[in-house]
Order: sequence, then structure tokens, then C-alpha cells
Amino acid sequence: MKFGIALPYWDALTTARFASLAENNGWDGVFVGDAIWTVDPIVSLTVAALQTSRIRLGIMVIPMPLRKPWKIASETAALDHVSGGRLIVGLGTGAVFMGWHAFPDEEAKTKARAEMLDEGIDILTGMYLGKPFDFNGKHYHVNLTSLDEQYYPPRPVQQPRIPLWIPGVWPRMKSMRRVLKCDGLLAQKMDEKGQFVNVYPEDIREMKTYIDANRTLTTPLDIIIEEQSLDWEPGKIQVKLSQWQDAGATWWVEGLWGADETQVQKRIEMGPPG
Repeated sequence: MKFGIALPYWDALTTARFASLAENNGWDGVFVGDAIWTVDPIVSLTVAALQTSRIRLGIMVIPMPLRKPWKIASETAALDHVSGGRLIVGLGTGAVFMGWHAFPDEEAKTKARAEMLDEGIDILTGMYLGKPFDFNGKHYHVNLTSLDEQYYPPRPVQQPRIPLWIPGVWPRMKSMRRVLKCDGLLAQKMDEKGQFVNVYPEDIREMKTYIDANRTLTTPLDIIIEEQSLDWEPGKIQVKLSQWQDAGATWWVEGLWGADETQVQKRIEMGPPG
């Protein structure tokens, strides 16, 4: 299992400083968020890439409706080169409650945002390959066969594509089918009333069984758990982590979105929980 830190919505220099601290303390990844109006995660992780050499750099997650797929492809491929192939791209429909009401021109309808996400995944996959293709969707259209390949930007370092992580809500099959097209499952769960509830190892086991039976891609698929272990009793940490790992989880991400600098520094310097 790999271990990552999800940092608060900080400025780019602070993010880079803490990414370097995490690398020096044995963490495997550092992750930042994205929103409708925030410090741009591509800029923050570019600065972090220049101050680190090993740690994976990830976005959790880019709201697809807010960025054109070709813009995401250009920026993330460039960052993948700057980092030497260390980027992870999380994609989602967007958290509308995080300020979307202030920008009424943006698409806020759930169905449309889900459609844009599905189309965006397909377009990114094609553009990362750097080969001509056409795509005609409901929301996006691409005619790369009409563009001379001399104008194509360099492909990402990571091939066949930069790893794409996606939220998967169990047992919502439409959401889970979307995971089958990607490289990482950000595990979530809803109850019969449509309310988000806690995810447990047995849920991960069920999700993994579904994915193993239905995924046709031959590339590895990560299963990501986002929690906090700071308040766990020392004697129980390894037991809990073993339960997650035995169920199929491959990443543990400490979600420190609302923590202050002192709290984040303390948690990073404690090192990964495993």
C-alpha cells in the first residue's frame, strides 16, 4: 500500500514546501484539490515538481465541466514532463456546493456534468496517445484527423496515458461502470436513501470483485481510501491498514483539507501510518 497526503487549499509556494517535506518524510504522494475558483492545482504542482524528485503529485479532483478536455490534456501533459512522469489526474463532475452559485454560466445540472465527465475521459485518453482521432459527443467535438500532426504537443511521459483516478460510488452501477475506463477508484458509498455513508473494507472487497469481473483494460487499477489516522491508537493502526489492504486498497490518502500548517507539518513528520 502507498501513502499520500491531501493538502489544504494553499498557495502554490506553501504547497510546494509541504510536498518537499512529505517526500523527505517517506510519503509516496501529495495531492491537492481543485474548485471553481481557487489556486490553480496545475501551477501549484508544477512548483512542487521542481522542488521534489520522487513523490507522486496528484489532483483530487479536476471538475471536468470547468475545463475543456484539450486544455486539461495540454496542461497535464506539460506537468507530467516537468515532473518526470509523476503526475496523477483525478477527474470528477465537480462539487457544485463549493461556490458554483457565484458563476451562473457554468453547467450545474447533474446529468449534464456526468455526460461531460464521460466524454472528457474518452477525449483525454485519445489525446494522451498523441494520435489522430475524431470524437463527436453531446458536449465536446474533436477532429484531430484534420490537424497536421506537426502541431500536436508532446505526449505525456506516462503511456498509454497519465493515470486517471475517478470517484466510484458503490453500489451505483453507472458510477462504477465509469471506473472501468480509468486507472483509479476513489472509493465512496451511498445508502438506499442516496446519502453518502462510510466506506468499510467489505465494501472495497465488493467493489474490487465487480471491477475484476468487468474491467477489460490490462493496466493496473488503484483503489484509494481517503481517511485520517492521526487519532488512531498506535496498536490498532497496523490492524486497520491490513484490513484495507487485504480488501484490495492500494493507496491510503490522509485527508487534511481543513488542517492548519502546524497540524499538517506534525502529521507529515510522523511519517506514513504503515
